[in-house]
Amino acid sequence: MFACSRRLAQGGLASSCIGVRSAGGIRRGFVVIVCRACPDPPCARVCPTDALVPRAGGGVRLKGDLCIGCGNCVAACPFGAIFWDGVQNKPLVCVYCGYCAPYCPYQVIALEEIEELPEVADAREG
Repeated sequence: MFACSRRLAQGGLASSCIGVRSAGGIRRGFVVIVCRACPDPPCARVCPTDALVPRAGGGVRLKGDLCIGCGNCVAACPFGAIFWDGVQNKPLVCVYCGYCAPYCPYQVIALEEIEELPEVADAREG
């Protein structure tokens, strides 16, 4: 989480593009909340200024100069994976830079290439 802030030249957790929360106590572990790279991202569909642009392969990229700070994208994300930068008044979305992986003290975050699931490929084509 500090890695996102560091990549964005910020300090603290205010600029984190991922979230980590308890899965029910220390014994049950933790859950990483991150953009799931939807093939047809609802966050981009609800953006009135087209500030969130769908990326090839899924997910979105933010055009900060177009963002008006309405927060529609945060409400539209079914995974709760769009975070809010209260200082910039703009959304924070993971762009899969991989910067967090080497900074994770327990090596539980990794950036990996995976094969596309057939149902995702069908949804992308259809």
